[in-house]
Amino acid sequence: MDAEIIAVGSELLTPYRLDTNSLFLTEKLNALGIEVRFKTVVGDDRVRLAEAFRAALGRSQVLVLTGGLGPTEDDVTREVVAEVLERPLHEAEEIRRGMEERFARLGRTMAPNNRRQAMVPEGAEWLENPDGTAPGLWIEQDGVIIMLLPGPPREVEAVFSTACVPRLERIATGQRLRSRVYKVVGLPESEVDQRIAPVYKPYQNPTVTILATAGAIEVHLRARGATAEEADGLLADLGDKIEMALGDHVFSMHGETLEEVVGMYLVMKQRTVATAESCTAGLLSQRLTRVSGSSNYFLGGAVVYSNELKTKFAGVPAELIRESGAVSKPVAQALAEGIRQRTGASIGVGITGIAGPTGGTPEKPVGLVFIGLADARGTQVREFRFPGDRERIRYWASQAALEMIRRRVRT
Repeated sequence: MDAEIIAVGSELLTPYRLDTNSLFLTEKLNALGIEVRFKTVVGDDRVRLAEAFRAALGRSQVLVLTGGLGPTEDDVTREVVAEVLERPLHEAEEIRRGMEERFARLGRTMAPNNRRQAMVPEGAEWLENPDGTAPGLWIEQDGVIIMLLPGPPREVEAVFSTACVPRLERIATGQRLRSRVYKVVGLPESEVDQRIAPVYKPYQNPTVTILATAGAIEVHLRARGATAEEADGLLADLGDKIEMALGDHVFSMHGETLEEVVGMYLVMKQRTVATAESCTAGLLSQRLTRVSGSSNYFLGGAVVYSNELKTKFAGVPAELIRESGAVSKPVAQALAEGIRQRTGASIGVGITGIAGPTGGTPEKPVGLVFIGLADARGTQVREFRFPGDRERIRYWASQAALEMIRRRVRT
């Protein structure tokens, strides 16, 4: 079964609001073996929405419309759908009464325009919305399943999960879609493909997509099977070969972030970390502490932007900074060793670099970053040249530092 999603709302056509509902819906539909073939965003315009809806009716078996079910004049979804399907609208007394009771519990009086949300196309089933006033609607016409859902993500997730999924499970008896994502660090996209292309090219099922993301490369596998178990078996067969081709550059197969994987290794090996950050200004610490339970392995960090604080907080000798410069291999080493000594952490990490856009020189250009890692086995320092703007350079530096910790702790 092919599906199509139409997101309704003029705000989704501005730079200020994203259509995140379609991501949730796609994941849930795929899990049922229903593949999303089209996604459309339409403003609160009756004519254009009618055009998009008619086109979708002619090419897809499952349609999901989100948004435009509210009480205001620009909420036009139910009226447009009813008009295109030639189904008159009528007020569902049960919905109206439920809304009135909901407002009463909140100590408020329901405005007259809220009654628009109780209007239902003839023959449609209304779907209870536990988190809002606008119910969803389920319509079947000429072999096409049509679902109208409210716009707020929390309400979309509640209505779709409780009311739509059980209905679709009874209908979607065909193939099942399953996916797996390998997250790769330390290799460019071209080399990832060079390594795994000979492995995946003979396969038609699963399919493989390689994506470059912030700080990592993702290899997406998608398999079809008569059952979920069959599809999982196909994923495992190809996935094991891809993992072998990429080796220890693969850091995740189940969606974990690099900081989550690093935290897992630190807990397993009973190690602790402290940081001294210059150009990343605490970003590495922030990512480490984003993980629940990070207090078990992260002791603390110092943002040492100025040379004076490099000396005061991390013990970097002032003469070393004068001789080598703040952005240098010796200073990165001293930062890592100094913060480790002062905090008593198993591992100390020091980062210094030039994030730009100003401050670069021909000898030390923007994007130059040194990262030091010190532990009981000694200190290693790596030099990096990251492209991009200030935020990209800072993020890549934090990613490289996490990868250095991962490799150090896992061996």
